[in-house]
Amino acid sequence: MIMNIVRTRRLATVSLAATMLCYAGLLYAASPATVQPWPAKPVRFVVPFGAGGMPDILTRVIAERLSKNNGHIFVVDNRPGAGGNIGAGIIARANPDGYHFLMTPGSVLTMNPSLYAQIPFDAESFVPASLLGDMAIVLVVHARNPAKNLNDFIGEAKRDPGKVVFSSPGAGSSLHLALELFRRTTGIAIQHVPYKSGAEAVTAVLSGQATGLFMTPPVVMPHINAGTLRALAIAGSKRLPQLPDVPATSEAGLDGFDVSSWFGLVAPAKTPLPLVKRVSEQIAAVLREPEVQERFADLGVRSIGSNPGEFADFLRQDRAKWDEIIRATQIRLD
Repeated sequence: MIMNIVRTRRLATVSLAATMLCYAGLLYAASPATVQPWPAKPVRFVVPFGAGGMPDILTRVIAERLSKNNGHIFVVDNRPGAGGNIGAGIIARANPDGYHFLMTPGSVLTMNPSLYAQIPFDAESFVPASLLGDMAIVLVVHARNPAKNLNDFIGEAKRDPGKVVFSSPGAGSSLHLALELFRRTTGIAIQHVPYKSGAEAVTAVLSGQATGLFMTPPVVMPHINAGTLRALAIAGSKRLPQLPDVPATSEAGLDGFDVSSWFGLVAPAKTPLPLVKRVSEQIAAVLREPEVQERFADLGVRSIGSNPGEFADFLRQDRAKWDEIIRATQIRLD
């Protein structure tokens, strides 16, 4: 059931891009104190979700390598709750001394500000450090579905509107919003049924309660390999190495549908830029290590690494895209 609650929260008037440009322009005539040896004590990476999930696993891979390379501990601090807002709020209020960072999925930074009426942070609360990596999203249906490709699926859905049901891991989740963008891009009438987890959402398709869903590869690959689910498309412009025969949505003409699940690192606002750059450079070096790239690839994640400016531009564009979708669909979480 689609949440259809009118969004009344006034949007922030200061864009993320303007915030970062202002911050970069005003703050960083670095004093000698800002270029002292770093790290000189343990560094805390707050993960706003529980242990064992993808954000936690990726953070621990990076933290382990940084600890080894620096001789100081990089602590992973799990602070789950409220869709990631609790952990993000902790870092928004943290001392901007270069020893507190938020390792988070993109949904917390670019979707939550528009989804929630009240959150303990805003666009001015953080300075971007690095885009760590991203994970493809796959559109899957039951293997018995007559559609053999995305165009078949879209055509059949338009001929018989109202009968297509998609499950998701929850209302307002990034995969639910991927569905909303898909509906808007294709014009298909799709009923949304939220579940409590990705596993439950997949089970709904396997049992015939739902037609299909958007999901990250690690969750659905076992079912695709077993022949119980069929992958119709990879969201975006690139095929997935694990599914080389499955086309990207852009190959079906859906150029406006480019979605992935990504992970990034931000610091509290007013953290000295030399320290932000230093951790960004060290993470980029870690992400270039063959062992780390192999570990990420095994998890279905493409390692990226970016500088603060590049990440700020990416955040601005991603937040604008999802803010438009959330306003148009009037989704609201409390």
